[in-house]
Amino acid sequence: MPRTIAALLALCLSAVVARAEPIVIRFSHVAAPQAHKSKAAQRFKELAERKTEGRVRIELYPNSQLYKDKEELEALQLGAVEMLAPSLSKFGPLGLTEFEAFDIPYVFKSYAELAAVTEGPIGAELLARLESKGIKGLAYWNNGFKILSANRPLVAPDDVLGLKMRIQSSRVIEEQMAAIGALPQVLAFSEAYQALSSGVVDGTENPPANMLTQKMYEVQSYATLTFHGFLGYAVIANKRFWDGLPADVRAALEEAIRETTPYANGEALRENSEALGEIRMLGTTVFHEPTEAERAAWIAAFGGVEDIVAPRVGRELIERIHAATAAAARAAESSSP
Repeated sequence: MPRTIAALLALCLSAVVARAEPIVIRFSHVAAPQAHKSKAAQRFKELAERKTEGRVRIELYPNSQLYKDKEELEALQLGAVEMLAPSLSKFGPLGLTEFEAFDIPYVFKSYAELAAVTEGPIGAELLARLESKGIKGLAYWNNGFKILSANRPLVAPDDVLGLKMRIQSSRVIEEQMAAIGALPQVLAFSEAYQALSSGVVDGTENPPANMLTQKMYEVQSYATLTFHGFLGYAVIANKRFWDGLPADVRAALEEAIRETTPYANGEALRENSEALGEIRMLGTTVFHEPTEAERAAWIAAFGGVEDIVAPRVGRELIERIHAATAAAARAAESSSP
């Protein structure tokens, strides 16, 4: 075979091989491998790779393997990673303080009220605002409603007075802790266990599933089922990368996200419910379920936070959220037997 023809064939073969190379998407997050977020990411991987017929390969990096809380958004914006699922509070430091509305205590009283926001026009508008920061918002994934924990009983708001409480970065959560006399300490999620274990902080807030998967039950003797705040995530991508994908690949990935989201939220609900039972069986943490009067005291203690943070979050947005949740509550009430 003449050398020129052989060279041309080699070039053609290398072009075919190059075209066959899958698009690699690195999906990084801070949750433990056994957590529901990890399971949802795995489900997305399976659906995405199947729907794109192998044209995409999803590489999963759980448990802060690639980036910690404070690093991951910058890495995404720089293109060092393609996808994340950070907590909604993480967008506040980017200047998108309206996302901190999700941190307002008792703003959602049920998952139906939450869905009225995340699955409605408000949720879509908030995701669209991410684009100004080079981020493509794809979906909301729930974690759950948070409980307070410490190494002393937290029956009433005054019991938190003076305690150093680990929180994620959020001005709203800082004001929430200040309202009950706690000393908020911002720490990365991956550092929380060690800080609790060493006494750097006294307590924290988390949905029960996080308390289980991060083994916080080993270093927290008491917890109170306040369910005072919501913890959720946004599934996001680097906008330039996402927009540069072939249209059919992008459509397949968006379909995979849509199909994964109900599974992700269902797993979160199931695991939070089961986590309470598992920790109770371990016997390391005593749970307190507030009476109606005690719950009213917690609600009252947090009651002023909304007005304090309204200038930061947006009064109009807060009012729209209240309108959406009130409509959801009325619908649930009218449909109940």
